[in-house]
Amino acid sequence: MFSFRRPSEADIARFLESSRDLPLSYAPVGLGRHGAGGYQLDELTTRVGHGEADFDRAKTALAEWMHFQLGWVQVYPPSAPITPGSVVAVCIRHLGFWSLNGCRVVYAIEGAGGLEWGFAYGTLANHAETGEEVFTVTFHPATGEVAYVIRAASRPRAMLARLGYPVVRALQARFRRDSARAMQHALSTNTSGSTIC
Repeated sequence: MFSFRRPSEADIARFLESSRDLPLSYAPVGLGRHGAGGYQLDELTTRVGHGEADFDRAKTALAEWMHFQLGWVQVYPPSAPITPGSVVAVCIRHLGFWSLNGCRVVYAIEGAGGLEWGFAYGTLANHAETGEEVFTVTFHPATGEVAYVIRAASRPRAMLARLGYPVVRALQARFRRDSARAMQHALSTNTSGSTIC
């Protein structure tokens, strides 16, 4: 859904309701992890902390969608569970207009002996793009490094996305950078909002 004004809470609620039973716009589930022909595969890994406590905090930040608190991108509802089947609306402001895009959490990730944690969501039939995006945090015991990883397989679906593909690619790159900064910020502050030294 594209609009020249910011969607109201009522608009978003209607969009979410109409999205709940929509099918995914791609197959197979898992292409965010493994890729697929015809899809652009992108990945960004960013160090966000150090040690087990930061890993726990990174998992909490991911579960609370803090990687989407960007100002120009927001997820609704902001407290959506990251369990498979959960549907969200991603609201994006770009080039002077707004879009709402439906996504469904398609799988949870908890692998490598508990050293990787996260989830993936897939695009619904009302999303401007088609594909899957994976968000994980990892802990490397040997170095103590905590990293945030975004991996996405995508291609344009809507006519506007196809016509403006270079702009879409620039926005996708901006999202990855801003999302990584949001996770770094989330781990640099404690729950009261004060900076941790």
